[in-house]
Amino acid sequence: MKIDCKHVWQHISAYIDGDVDAVLRAEIDRHLETCEICSAVLDSTRNVVVLMADDRVFELPAGFSDRLHARLDHDLALNEGS
Repeated sequence: MKIDCKHVWQHISAYIDGDVDAVLRAEIDRHLETCEICSAVLDSTRNVVVLMADDRVFELPAGFSDRLHARLDHDLALNEGS
């Protein structure tokens, strides 16, 4: 069985979780050895999983929300004028 990028992307989550059969895992591993794009997708997906599992909460800098809203209002006003 020869797989392509589309197949790898369809199974990437199950691959990370270890929920693919041995034959499919071997095919994905073989594909990842030569495909930089799929290797990057795998690394990025793993990073997202790690970040989503991180339950830390970060405080925003003082005034950040006000500056963000002011910037959004400004950009929206500019776009309405074009």
